[in-house]
Formats: sequence, structure tokens, C-alpha cells
Amino acid sequence: MRVGMLTGGGDCPGLNAVIRAVVRKGVTAYGHDFIGFRDGWRGPLENDTMALGIEQVRGILPRGGTILGSSRTNPFAIDNGVEQIKDNLAANGCDALIAIGGEDTLGVATRLADLGVDVVGVPKTIDNDLSGTDFTFGFDTAVNIATEAIDRLHTTAESHHRVLVVEVMGRHAGWIALHSGMAGGANIILIPERPFDIEQVCAQVESRFATHYAPIIVVSEGAVPVAGGDMSLASGEKDAFGHVRLGGIGDRVAAEIERRTGKEARAVVLGHVQRGGTPTAFDRWLATRFGLHAITAVHEGDFGTMMALRGTEIVRVPLSEGTDQLKTVRDDLYEEAEVFFG
Repeated sequence: MRVGMLTGGGDCPGLNAVIRAVVRKGVTAYGHDFIGFRDGWRGPLENDTMALGIEQVRGILPRGGTILGSSRTNPFAIDNGVEQIKDNLAANGCDALIAIGGEDTLGVATRLADLGVDVVGVPKTIDNDLSGTDFTFGFDTAVNIATEAIDRLHTTAESHHRVLVVEVMGRHAGWIALHSGMAGGANIILIPERPFDIEQVCAQVESRFATHYAPIIVVSEGAVPVAGGDMSLASGEKDAFGHVRLGGIGDRVAAEIERRTGKEARAVVLGHVQRGGTPTAFDRWLATRFGLHAITAVHEGDFGTMMALRGTEIVRVPLSEGTDQLKTVRDDLYEEAEVFFG
């Protein structure tokens, strides 16, 4: 059997661990052959391929990013895109395809599976917002990077008696902000699921200073004020999947705090640093297990499925179960964290 593989969407630590696990088990246990498609769905669209064997995956376990490259290409937004993918898979002798990605990449995989393409999905996203799985790889690394940044910012905030607003990734789900904010001892956490009142934020800032401590605020890039707050920022640009490019809420929150309280406030945007670098041990472990189970699903012909972590077990769920809705922060989890705010 010849198996194609691609990585799509935003890169994240752990992608190479999946690729390595798939190839090593696929070759040694099943005798399968592999071909890599470059830059997400652009690869099978334009027939851009690379060799993918044991030699190509040696030494990549601790590397961030992806040796296959990535993009946010949407074949369903391109004329005859689906037909091109099917033709190029056939031309390369691919019997199956493993798609590694988040909501958009696996959303494409789900639609292709419905159209007869033999595909298996592996969930990845630093945002941890895919339904169907308890965790996605890349998330743990992003949280650890954000937590380390928050730890470092505490000391400079105290030294200069200023507010520091840390903007982390999270378009529609506040998992990174919630986990890193709790782990880093933030005083306020703002997430997309809970519109915030800037007046309440400022009151908490004042309360914090009254106890002679400088506040740390962690905010998801997709956090929004309550209706009428008029503080969210977006460039208006959209990617191939129709997502508006976000950014700037950290700067806006810092500016509003300084204007309303008179306290010096600075914003720190972590941005793509959360995606980069070597994956944590947990992400390597999870990504490797996903890869091992994905190639077994292909070998057994169990297509149209996605690997998922449930507790400590890796299970297969329908691709649609992973992409039909976003997994957002539940109210009870946020309220549990609020006990430590202030």
C-alpha cells in the first residue's frame, strides 16, 4: 500500500513526531510505502511531493514545525480543486491519505471522505479546540511557553509597578489563556467565551495595586468586550477559510487601562513564539501515539476516522465528530479559575 501524508494549517510542535511514527511503523510493521505532499492541501492540488521514508524521518522527533511544510490552502475554494486532488492521488499511486491538521484541514478531509477519498485524520492545534478529543498535540507546548513568559513578566511588572497584559493565541477558544493564566498566577484572564467589562477589569487592577502588587492580565487574541464596548480589533483581511485575521486586543486593553486608571500598562504579544521550538515531552508522546494509531487505521482500512485521546486511550472517532463544532472553555472551568483572580 502507498500512503500519502500532509500537514495543514498553522504549524505546531509535534507534527514531525506524528510523521516519524507513521513512517517508522508503516514501513517496519506493515511494509507500506509513503509519499509526502508539501504545504498542506496545496501539495495534492499542485502535485508537489517529496520522498518520505525512514531516512527522511531520522532525527526529527525533537524538531518543531513540519518537514512537509504547511499552508492554509482550501481546495474547495478553488475551481476543480477536488478533482485535481483525486487525480494527483491516483497519479502518485496513493491508496490512502493521512491528513494532520486542525479544524480547517480536517474539515477538508471530512468533505473529501464523503466524496470517496480514503483518508484518516490526526488532530493538531495549539488552541485545543477540536471536539472529539480531550487534547490535541501542540497545546501543551504552547501553554508551557506562555506560562514561562508570564513567570518572567511578574518580576518586571513588580519592579516597575506597571500592568502587563499578555496576549496569547486563541481565536474562538480560551484554552491557552486559561491554562497558562492559572499556571502563571495571572490576576485576570480574558477569553473569547466570556465577553469582558473593561470597567470591571480596571477595578480589579486598582484593587491589585491597593495591595502593593502589580497585576498580570492574560488575554486571548479573540477576547471581546461586552456589547457596546467597541474594543475588539481586526484587520478585515480573511484567509482561505474565511477567518478574519485578529490581533491587537492586548494593546487595546493596555491602553484603556492606562487611560482609565492612570497606571502605566504595557502589552506583550507572544504570537507565533507559541508555535515554535521543540515540543514538550507530553506533546511528543501524544503525537507519536496518534501517528502509530493512524497508520494502523489505514492498514485496517478504517477510513473517514480521526484519532482522538480519551482519558489515556487513543480511540477512533468519525472525522465529522472532530470538526462539527469547536470545543470551547466551559463556564464551570472558568468560574473555577476565577476563585484565584484578583
